[in-house]
Amino acid sequence: MPVYEYVCPRCEAKFERLRPMSNGHQARCPDCNTDAPRVISMFAAFTRGDRGEMSPVAGGGCACAAGGSCACAGE
Repeated sequence: MPVYEYVCPRCEAKFERLRPMSNGHQARCPDCNTDAPRVISMFAAFTRGDRGEMSPVAGGGCACAAGGSCACAGE
């Protein structure tokens, strides 16, 4: 089961939940008990080079929260 991130529309609490993929679209806020939608998570990925050095891999996550643009159009 994946860990999803949520943001409550009522109290703006940010929280994570371990949820089945088939039931991860929303979760109850632990602070005010409101249904909170899942948000797109930012993550980092690294690769190991020929000499063993670690390098970040470009891409992944949504850039909307950071002021960029992406296909989700801020959803």
